[in-house]
Amino acid sequence: MKILVLGDVVGLPGRKALRQGLKKIIKENKIDFSIVNGENAADDGRGITQDIAEEFFTEGIDVITSGNHIWDKQETTDYIENEKRLLRPANFVEGTPGKGHGIYLSKDKKFKVGVINLMGNVFMRKTDDVFKKAKEICNKLVLNKNIDFLVVDFHGEITSEKMAIGHFFDGLSTCVVGTHTHVPTADTRILEKGTAYQTDIGMCGNYNSVIGMNKENSIKKFLKDKDAVNHFPADGEASLSGIIVDADENTGLARQVSRLIVGGHLV
Repeated sequence: MKILVLGDVVGLPGRKALRQGLKKIIKENKIDFSIVNGENAADDGRGITQDIAEEFFTEGIDVITSGNHIWDKQETTDYIENEKRLLRPANFVEGTPGKGHGIYLSKDKKFKVGVINLMGNVFMRKTDDVFKKAKEICNKLVLNKNIDFLVVDFHGEITSEKMAIGHFFDGLSTCVVGTHTHVPTADTRILEKGTAYQTDIGMCGNYNSVIGMNKENSIKKFLKDKDAVNHFPADGEASLSGIIVDADENTGLARQVSRLIVGGHLV
């Protein structure tokens, strides 16, 4: 079983790279299930629209995860209620529209894949306790019981919190990936009990930038320049960044994990 997980898509450059490269990646790597974080996919790099989500599904994405920018487009509130393949962090407060986890079928319909979307508590918008929520969901999505594989997208700011959640899920999930900080970390590995892990899988965006945003304007904002405007995505060629997990069909745990970086300035 091959699972592809891609990092945050940032603006039009990220969407263009996905459009140009995703189907080829799926075909060449014999991908059985694909996930992308779409919370920065809108033209301004904030939020996602229905049209963008449906384009991702058409291109071969099976589930879209998100994070703190999921509500930046007003239409998402209604759309997410009806589209179960678009997730928001599960530890958002009770009553929030949409779902934070789900069970989906692999592309060949043979396997059940659980996907959990969580958001960190440190330096992020206020949410319910992420470890308490993770423990609660672990009782609902169980490998070799009601699911064959389990993928966790942890959208967080700090590495220690991400690493802790990785070890929490070790042996309970196929893989845990970190998103949100947009820079791929060099700690891709399989943890002690068989869960594939990377602290941050990077972004699908232009790396000639500041985390996908125009670098000149970003510097102006740090300098408190009066000419600075709201952040906007950097134009140019984007890299597709993520991981591919080869998972054991008997245990649901990882046999192999590799980083994927295609195109743009990181190659």
